[in-house]
Amino acid sequence: MADRQFGFETLALHAGQIPDAATGSRALPIYQTTSYVFDSAEHAASLFNLQTFGNVYTRLSNPTTAAFEERCAALEGGRAAVATASGQAAEMVALLNILETGDHIVSSSKLYGGTHTMFSVNFKKLGIEATLVDPDEPENFRRALKPNTKALFSETLGNPAINMIDLEAVGKIAREAGVPFIVDNTAASPYLCQPLQHGADIVIHSATKFMGGHGTSMGGVVIESGKFPWGDAGIAAKFPGMHEPSAGYHGVRFFETFGDFAYTMKARMEVMRVYGPTISPFNAWQLMQGLETLPVRMERHCANAMRVAHFLESHPLVAWVNYPGLKSNRYHQLVQRYMPKGAGALLSFGIKGGAISSFDAGVKFIEALQFISHLANIGDAKSLVIHPASTTHRQLSEEDQIKAGVPPDMIRLSVGLETIEDILWDIEQALEKSR
Repeated sequence: MADRQFGFETLALHAGQIPDAATGSRALPIYQTTSYVFDSAEHAASLFNLQTFGNVYTRLSNPTTAAFEERCAALEGGRAAVATASGQAAEMVALLNILETGDHIVSSSKLYGGTHTMFSVNFKKLGIEATLVDPDEPENFRRALKPNTKALFSETLGNPAINMIDLEAVGKIAREAGVPFIVDNTAASPYLCQPLQHGADIVIHSATKFMGGHGTSMGGVVIESGKFPWGDAGIAAKFPGMHEPSAGYHGVRFFETFGDFAYTMKARMEVMRVYGPTISPFNAWQLMQGLETLPVRMERHCANAMRVAHFLESHPLVAWVNYPGLKSNRYHQLVQRYMPKGAGALLSFGIKGGAISSFDAGVKFIEALQFISHLANIGDAKSLVIHPASTTHRQLSEEDQIKAGVPPDMIRLSVGLETIEDILWDIEQALEKSR
């Protein structure tokens, strides 16, 4: 293809895929197969030794999945990517690729509930320690560093706190500490923010959300920038797995062999291969359909969410509204800096309880909604609502819920693509019934 820097919309439609050479199919075929025929015994051996690129088994790679991975990397401005069965699997793969017993990470405390549990419970069982800090003050990440710290972690927009991280400030701290800055960019999507351009080294997505966009298919993806200096003397000593012969894969030295996409190859061959959280070819194909319309969907998500935020901000029954697109929001300046195309689809608010508690008013509001769906997801084309304290963050103590940015009266909306007047009507009539 011509030597040109293509725009985001063009990449969303074309990156990673050309018309099928065998059939001329314009649409990406679904390679619904588990395994692949080898040309010869020598060819099989070279594939297993990572001396030749090719497909061995769909747990490791698949042509449909490969197209999805390449498109995700292109949209984030990354070097390479590996797809997983879910966003939670993507986080696990990204971190276990460089962590082992005795290691430590520093993370934002304002996290999705499942991520909070992974760090504070599951990783703890593996002997990996996580320190969770208030991300609103970037220096908190520096203060929490230890000699055995191996990564900094945050979400671009915290879910459901909807806080904006200062990417460049935290990325600078990570670089000075000689560790990668890993960012979950699910809530923003690569259309609204590309963390790799602002100091992140590795980006994660729950592709189930905005990338897919229709609530039909689970998937995740890990994207590396290809720019983290794994080979620098001081850094190489912290990450021996990137340099020493792999005991789990034929003695391959990943950085020596693969250079600027060594992290991705290690994740694929040492983590994906063994733990097996593989995306299905059909789900990868479904998510590719979502990526084709990501730019236009995100524009409507942002426009509708802004209208809803203004409506709620002026409503007499609403106690507070959190949407970074509002000029009154504490994160507005950061969002203008890192997400100039829009502040996303997520917003949260609390209802004035009056004669009943704000919690009970929230329950009445959710139950009174007509077409806005009450469920545990975000990023669907349809508008969604949930009460995080009693659902996605129910496993956390009340103290940890507050640290995660989840007050008991919080109602989270993922604003969809319906006619905006209809969305506002549904919210209005439910607010009236909440009194």
